[in-house]
Amino acid sequence: MVRRHLTILGSISLGFVLLFAPVANSKMLTVPEGNRNVEQPRIPGASVKRTKQTKSTFDRKYEKILDLLQRDRKLRNKISRVADIYEIDPLHIVGALVGEHTYNVDAYDHLQSYYIKALSYATGGIRFKYDGQDIGEFVQRSEFEKCKELTASFALWSCRETVWENNFRSKRVDGHKYPNDRFSAVFFQPFYAGQTFGLGQLNPLTALKHTDFVNEKSGYKKLSHQNGEDVYEAIMNPDITLAYVAAALRHSIDVYGNIAGFDISDNPGITATLYNVGNPDLRARKLASTNKKRRARGQKPKYPEENYYGWLVNDKLEDLRKLF
Repeated sequence: MVRRHLTILGSISLGFVLLFAPVANSKMLTVPEGNRNVEQPRIPGASVKRTKQTKSTFDRKYEKILDLLQRDRKLRNKISRVADIYEIDPLHIVGALVGEHTYNVDAYDHLQSYYIKALSYATGGIRFKYDGQDIGEFVQRSEFEKCKELTASFALWSCRETVWENNFRSKRVDGHKYPNDRFSAVFFQPFYAGQTFGLGQLNPLTALKHTDFVNEKSGYKKLSHQNGEDVYEAIMNPDITLAYVAAALRHSIDVYGNIAGFDISDNPGITATLYNVGNPDLRARKLASTNKKRRARGQKPKYPEENYYGWLVNDKLEDLRKLF
């Protein structure tokens, strides 16, 4: 059952709450298990190139992450516990991990390697900035004024991300030309632009958005953009990052129910797709708008569809179910 997380929205202004308000029919449509596409959608060239550069294949990378999950009972138990806390099927978490390690990075052979890697980032001095502009100073600009009344982490950082897209991305402002790239890639990845990290391959902005919810459900301390070390610990440490993965997946399930009128909780390929592409709120609103027009024309609703990443997850469900 989809549950709306009112706690996330509790301190959000009315204007922002309206973005989350249901706009679809009150009757929820269940997205059935399995893929809507008979054949796998096209895999992006960047993923193909990255895999070739490592002299690997998608099949090998899939088998490697599956092998880690099969061998490591401790990891499977962690996934099950976190799934219970966030009230989702563990297959949603597994799907996100499988997709990331098949199409983005190779899995390490042992879970302990992720802990060791996490320690290597805890060296101090991690700052989120771009071209000498610290993110803390940047968001004090007048363009971000409308975000200042927001206190809930998801609302606040979503507002700031929207301001970036509308006012700065690929624009010249006060004589400064800003890149045509995502907010998260420009300000929140100080090591390798465009790259994500850890078992869940999260980026820091995603962690900052979901920190209130993770604090409430799992008890981990709230993250701040002023402490990059804590943010990187959250996305690199497997114990903590699994909570953030689950929070992101739970959020996608909730907004697709509340906004688009679809229960996607039985389809790990759809949640994996949203984990991969991001911005589930915006995508849910677009789908709701599309279906409103379709209803007006007497057409059947358009269902959410999996991308190449989610397609693999649904295609491999038989393998993944055996893990639990």
